[in-house]
Amino acid sequence: MKARIHVTLKNGVLDPQGKAIEHSLANLGFMGVEAARQGKYIELDLAHSNRDTAMADVEAMCKKLIANTVIENYTIELE
Repeated sequence: MKARIHVTLKNGVLDPQGKAIEHSLANLGFMGVEAARQGKYIELDLAHSNRDTAMADVEAMCKKLIANTVIENYTIELE
């Protein structure tokens, strides 16, 4: 089973990398970008065969290590 995790900053949290991307795109001539936010993408290959167990384990991984839940949101996709 494969888990795909997307981690992004919560709304209201300053995102200096996103601002840098936004300004760099404007400097390159891409004027239609109103805002940019950056995040991270993590893909895990799991040995789980039970979807519920896999989701519970990945949730625990996100809360304990992958995401800083004070300032970040995450979404999980299982396949």
